[in-house]
Amino acid sequence: MAKSATSTPHDAVFKKIISYPEMARDFLEIHLPVALREICDLQTLKLEPTSFIEKDLRAYYSDVLWSLKTREGEGYIYCVIEHQSTAVQHMAFRLMRYATAAMQYHLDAGYRTLPLVIPMLFYHGQQSPYPWSLNWLDEFDYPQLARKLYSEAFPLVDITVVSDDEIMQHRRIALLELMQKHIRDRDLMGLVDRLVALLVTRTVNDSQLQTLFNYLLQRGEASHVSEFIREIAGRSPHNKEKLMTIAEKLRQEGHHNGLQEGWLKGTREEALRIARMMLERGIDHETVLTITGFSADDVTEHHH
Repeated sequence: MAKSATSTPHDAVFKKIISYPEMARDFLEIHLPVALREICDLQTLKLEPTSFIEKDLRAYYSDVLWSLKTREGEGYIYCVIEHQSTAVQHMAFRLMRYATAAMQYHLDAGYRTLPLVIPMLFYHGQQSPYPWSLNWLDEFDYPQLARKLYSEAFPLVDITVVSDDEIMQHRRIALLELMQKHIRDRDLMGLVDRLVALLVTRTVNDSQLQTLFNYLLQRGEASHVSEFIREIAGRSPHNKEKLMTIAEKLRQEGHHNGLQEGWLKGTREEALRIARMMLERGIDHETVLTITGFSADDVTEHHH
């Protein structure tokens, strides 16, 4: 059960005393591991607020946070000194959460690199010795795998360096990956063949396809959207029908493509300009009206 920040006399007296710089300095000088103590300039101790800690964490802690500088260079170190009068099984993980919160606090203050945060637990409970590991990685079902995961770079899916041929083999996720890889291309036409091939496989349902095309129409290069739609629709009647159905659903649901969003945001003239360009490039009148949501009068009025 969570306790308040100073729920016992044990917590209160520890926090009060360890908040004095001279007391904290002696505590750290005596109890810090030698390798860490050697890099710390204990004369630069500064008591830090703990208001940045998440509310659900604050309830568990009777802590004091000190910052200090390294003996050399511009590095910063934070020491979290936590008091416990009873043994808590997941204390290592809680201290890790506190440490990452302190790192974020440091970045929010304008620093560009992460500080070293040293969590320390002062324990004087009835159960002796302290029964739990203070290595948070030991809390996993597979500690060795956790050590490997959290000591190496996290898995990266950089789709910008994956070839289109390889993406085409990625089954249901291929359509999303292709669209997001090429969404900023000035010429979307190179995507048509692969996109049509993926549509034929029907690896995504209509709802997913609607989401993907909505994204493409909103974020794709506006000057090439009309050509892209014409090419996709022209490759097969089946694809044309599906695109028209998707466009109609988007219009009915009010999500629509980037053209109608532009209208809603006050750029109606720009949306009409693109609609007019689509007509000039040979897309039939009904298709343009369905995709843009304009009336025949709107388009005709601005087409003269």
